[in-house]
Amino acid sequence: MVTKINVASSLLVLIPIVTALPQASYTSASATNVQPPVPAPPVRSSQVTGATTHGPFSGTPTTTGALTTDVLAASIPMLPPNPTATTYPSDGQLHNPEPAPYTPAGGLGTNGTEPVYNAKSDFDYESLALALYQEWIELDLFHDGLARFSVDDFEAAGLTAEDRFLIEFMADQEVGHSTLLSNILGAQAPVQCTYNYPYTTVREFIDFCQKLTRFGESGVYGFIEHLDSREAGMLSSAWSAPSIMFFKVNRKIATLLLQSITTEARQQTIFRQFDGLFPFPVWFEAGIPQSWAWTLLAPYISSCPANQTRLAWQNFPALTVLNQPNNARINANNTGLGEFVKFPTSNSSSPFNETVVPASDDCLNSTVVGQNCSPAITHNRSIPLSFPGRQVFFQWEAPGKGLGPNNSYITSTTAPVPQFVAWVSQLNLTYSALTVTGNNTGYTFQPDVSTFAGDPAINGTMFVALTSRNITLTPFNLSMINPFVTAGPFLYQAG
Repeated sequence: MVTKINVASSLLVLIPIVTALPQASYTSASATNVQPPVPAPPVRSSQVTGATTHGPFSGTPTTTGALTTDVLAASIPMLPPNPTATTYPSDGQLHNPEPAPYTPAGGLGTNGTEPVYNAKSDFDYESLALALYQEWIELDLFHDGLARFSVDDFEAAGLTAEDRFLIEFMADQEVGHSTLLSNILGAQAPVQCTYNYPYTTVREFIDFCQKLTRFGESGVYGFIEHLDSREAGMLSSAWSAPSIMFFKVNRKIATLLLQSITTEARQQTIFRQFDGLFPFPVWFEAGIPQSWAWTLLAPYISSCPANQTRLAWQNFPALTVLNQPNNARINANNTGLGEFVKFPTSNSSSPFNETVVPASDDCLNSTVVGQNCSPAITHNRSIPLSFPGRQVFFQWEAPGKGLGPNNSYITSTTAPVPQFVAWVSQLNLTYSALTVTGNNTGYTFQPDVSTFAGDPAINGTMFVALTSRNITLTPFNLSMINPFVTAGPFLYQAG
């Protein structure tokens, strides 16, 4: 006797978003009476096996600017905490009746209501659309590196056939992520575009991948706790810090997004390992606002179909750290100005330029422990990439530049002349004073700050931006920094 239970409910069948989730089933059968496997749901993207079309956009945009509607205020006001936010005693005892055995009272989405996986607000849709743009570029990017470079190129960089297969598998993961988000968003979901990348060698490709996956992961952490749909948001994350919620939300989309971003976090770690870096030199991963993630992502999107769904997020003027630590060097203190691959639209997340590194300082050539940076599970560097007190030189663009799909998004800022450098890493937002030295140039000194004792806050691949004010914010309300951002963010290779 075979019993087959279909988990998809009649409620979900009535909603187009049912395709967001694979159809689950449970089969109970004897060893001699096994049914054929359940057909797999289709995917939205094709499997790319060769080089695809890439390059800059050369036409004229037919539409410019971010998606917008009536704007009610210049910025969101900063309000005090909800009066009930600190009333729970936190004494380890139960203070309300349990709704069921072994079920403490409270929580969101725990009252038995059947979940519906869809966007429930403009905020949800725009955030998930941004995440889908990120998934599409990762799908293309991973395939492009494999198609662009030869087996000999990869082996010269220390990457074997098994390593290349892992990159291919990570590209396949993006098929699932893109399909999931496309199904949640529906017919107007953004589709795959044409891209332009800044790398010319395998090592530069790997370094770009570890940077792009860093801001892709952090971009989701920045909005996932704010989604009105808890169901959808859990599909994408490796980690999500607990946050104090001052409002009741339906968090179904957050559930799905969390389960996909956990995979993205593993990808970022793998690319750091391929890059010869310590896999995760921080205790916490930072989240960034959607406009920060879009500012970093948009310069690599050349063109999209004419009817592509547009985003509402801001593009800030590009920021460059001129002496970005070159992690291809044994001693990053020898890094000169501009040791990254120059890119016409933005240098905010450009990979290191390995061609400028002399053989004597190339960490891939070294066999000394503490100097070698060949692909490995882990490496400890004897000489750190950066350190407290390091002088960091900046250059930034004026607003008004066209970039992103079809050059149709325009960089903008509402902030006056910058006075501070905002360092966003782990749980910290730290400011240092900016000394302006000329026309859109200046410098600061890397702060000495720790998240907790023994955990230097400024480490790993992290974010810096120029601001006009040094307002106090936390990971949960970091997006309130946006009205004061003059330029940035930039992905700083602190460790």
